[in-house]
Amino acid sequence: MSPQMRTTRSGQVKPARYRPIQPWPMLWLVVFWIGLWGSFSPGIVLLGVVVAAAASYAFPLPPVSIGARVRLLPLIALIVRFLYDVVKASILVSFVVLRRRPVTNAIVTVDLESDSDFVLTAVGAMLTLVPGSIIVEARRSTHTLFLHVLDVDDVEAAEAFRQQALAVEKRFLKAFEPIPEVAAASQEGAR
Repeated sequence: MSPQMRTTRSGQVKPARYRPIQPWPMLWLVVFWIGLWGSFSPGIVLLGVVVAAAASYAFPLPPVSIGARVRLLPLIALIVRFLYDVVKASILVSFVVLRRRPVTNAIVTVDLESDSDFVLTAVGAMLTLVPGSIIVEARRSTHTLFLHVLDVDDVEAAEAFRQQALAVEKRFLKAFEPIPEVAAASQEGAR
């Protein structure tokens, strides 16, 4: 993604500067700091705010718009199903490792239906966090994920995994409903 450019009064074209202190990244940095120290004392929280502000000024990030509305009940369903998939896949991977026969793996291609970079990244991360599959490549231009999948014996097993991956995308899109105006603007900006 290219940086947004602005024209100065002198006619020079420079990258636009972003507001370094953004509320959500600051909050997450402070929560992370508190988690690192394992204490919720006022001094640790204050020091976390100072460190988060220093990190934000040293490494400013552009504002990120996910271009979606978060829907609570589908989000809870997405999280519960994700946790179920992680536990189930952990057990299945354990059985694959413990049995004494050769394992056949495959590279499975999943063409996502959404053309959002946010969806591509989030679905790819969710699929990688489930044991037994890992992303080998993600193509932003075609919104295609290439995943190395454990214990895929035939074409039917590969197709079953592809359908599971597309079901993850559908659940994700239910939880994060795209805003059409924002999606159209981000597509226009990407071109």
